[in-house]
This record gives sequence, C-alpha cells and structure tokens, in this order.
Amino acid sequence: MARLGVDFGTSNTAAGLLQAGHRRILPLEPGAQTLPTAVFIDFDTRRYVYGSDAARAMMDGQEGRFLRALKSVMGTPLAREPRVFLNERLTLVEVIARFLAEIRMRAEKLSGQRFDRALSGRPVHFHSAAPDRDAQAQIDLHDAYLLAGFREVDFLPEPEAAALAVAGQGRMLIVDIGGGTSDFTLCDRQGLATQVLASRGLRIGGTDFDRVLSLEYAMPLLGYETRIGAELGDASHSAPRALFHDLASWEKIAFVYDPAILREVRRWARLAEQPRLFERLTEVLESHLGHDVAYAVETGKIAANGAEAGRITLDIVERGLGADLCNAAMQAALAGFADEIAGCAMQTVRDAGVSPDSVDQVVFVGGSSLMGVIRSAMGRVLPGARQQDSEVFTAVVHGLILASETQ
Repeated sequence: MARLGVDFGTSNTAAGLLQAGHRRILPLEPGAQTLPTAVFIDFDTRRYVYGSDAARAMMDGQEGRFLRALKSVMGTPLAREPRVFLNERLTLVEVIARFLAEIRMRAEKLSGQRFDRALSGRPVHFHSAAPDRDAQAQIDLHDAYLLAGFREVDFLPEPEAAALAVAGQGRMLIVDIGGGTSDFTLCDRQGLATQVLASRGLRIGGTDFDRVLSLEYAMPLLGYETRIGAELGDASHSAPRALFHDLASWEKIAFVYDPAILREVRRWARLAEQPRLFERLTEVLESHLGHDVAYAVETGKIAANGAEAGRITLDIVERGLGADLCNAAMQAALAGFADEIAGCAMQTVRDAGVSPDSVDQVVFVGGSSLMGVIRSAMGRVLPGARQQDSEVFTAVVHGLILASETQ
C-alpha cells in the first residue's frame, strides 16, 4: 500500500506520492498544490470546512469558529484542553486530526489509492527553547495522525526533506522559514546522493512577523498602549496587554471571543482617554473580526515586502481605517528576528564542523523565506554563498515523496 507524504504546515499543507516513478503532488484544492491549514466550524450547517473554503466562510461573516496556525499549539497545554465545538468536547489535537483525515480522504479520492501510512514533515524543533514541549509536540502530532485513520506515521525533519528535492550540487544550506518555525539543514550533494551534515531549528516564523507588525501598526488603532482612567480618582494606566497580544497571534485569536472579555473592554471604553479606540476593539470582538485584522496585517506585510510600502487596510472595522507600512520600517521591526534566524543558520554550519566559506549556496524554502529582511541577513553572514530559490511552497513535500520509498 502506498505511503502518503504530508507536509502539514502552520499556514499551508501539501500531500503527494510516488506514482510510476514520478513525484505527484495532489491538488488538495482545485488548481492548487497547497491547502491553507485552516478550519471553519460552521454553526449553521453544523459541519467542518477546510482550506480556502474555511477562510472564505470566515471572511463572509458566517456564524462559526475559525482556526488557523493549529500546528503552533502542539506541545502546549492548549493542545490537550477540551473545548466544546458543535456540542462535542474536543481537544485541538482532535481538531487537527479531523483536518488530517480530510487530507487523507482527498488524497485517496484524487489518487484512487488507500493510505494507512504517512511520512510527515516536522520542524527540527517545534519548541526550540523548551525540550519538554518539543517532545510533547511530536506526541501530539503522532496522535493526531493515528486519530485521522493512519495506522502508521513516520517523521522527517522538513529541511532534510527539502534537501532531497532541491536542485544543485555542492555544499548547500537549506533555509526553511515557515509560518511557525525556521529550520536549517547543511548538506553535501554529489550527483543524486545527498549527505546531511547538520540540522537545527528555531521557533520563529511568519506568524511571529505578523504578530510584531500587528502590535506596532494595527493594535494601536484598537487601543493598545492607550491610557485608561481609574474608576475613582485621577490615576490612569495603559490598557492591559494580554488581550492585544492574543489578538495579534494567529493561533490564539479564536479564543478571545469571551463575554467576560467583551464586558471588560466596554468598561475600558467608558474610562479611556480615547474611547473611540476601544469602541473599535469592541466591534472587533462583537463581530469576530480578529482574523480579518490578522489577514489585513499579513496582506500589508506581503505588499511592503515587494515594494517601497504597503498598507494595512482595516476598512472592515471602520471605513478608511488603516496604517501605512513602509519597507524600511518593516525591516527594522523584523531585524531582531532576522538576526536570530541568521545566527541559528550559522550555528548549523558550526555544528557540521566546516568553514562558512565552504558553503556554495543558500537555498530558500518556505513562504516566509521570501521576506527581504531574511535574504539580507543571510547575505551578511554568508556573503560568498549564492542565494537560490527552490519551490518555496512545495520543496518539502517533494522531498517527502522521494523519501517515502526509502525511509
């Protein structure tokens, strides 16, 4: 029975198999090689919707619960905390399992084959600074595959999978920047043989970029860092930060829609020096617009990355509301992340015990590797290495397909 290669990503998921000696990526959505890793729980139809359909349902304002960046919760207590979805008590591991079951079902329909075995990508580290959470995340993902109907699942670090698929010869550093993690593999390629020399990982990715930009540009329009007066007297304090940080974090947005939180925000509006800001925040919470704000930040980031400036447009909250985002300011805001990523990449080279000058090329994989601030940082630490783009969204699944016959 064939084994399905699955690149379950924070932002996007891809699947494929080897057929008649050829790699085949399955179009999990019509005309697309990847499926957004998103779930919408539709309260009206009482069903689960996946991928672009899930995002569309959320943006259309359908009544329900939208979940994205589910991979980021694995290894945390949130993953195993039971919650009520459509009158069922489920953990987020079980919700992830339903998403993976949908991938399995679509793959079987598209290929005409049954899959009870999978080779899944995984970050080098889910949680690079927390070994216990890192180990638990592997358990969470393994359990989700079994709950999805796979009898057997094996794992391969994502940059090592990509290393099998990218073109080129010589010494290559794979730099895989995804939605939730950054992963690195240094390898030697001679002919068709690939030798992995070292791998490392860091829990920094595109969703972290979005969070920082949201806190700097979008959340202040909703009251972040704004002063709130006391019930009695002239004292004042900044609005509590926790809600804004959750609202700026893709994996936490779905859980801010709580009646007690809404009541507290209405109280802030009554006491605030600038009440209109908190009235906007009230609208975001009442109308469940948190993900709309996050998508607006992501869209502005992408636009600014490809030009001198972009704009975070929040018309859905209030007509004309938004913030300009110039490329230079964005690079400055993300420079700390870029330096950490470049530092981890160089540590991978040191782990291999080789000279940085021996690296022939840096190969970029993952959607967030397209960010100019990442390219610049890597150019500074490895100025002699040629920078090369791979198939940024599908290199990992291509490698998993190749490895599925040998691993």
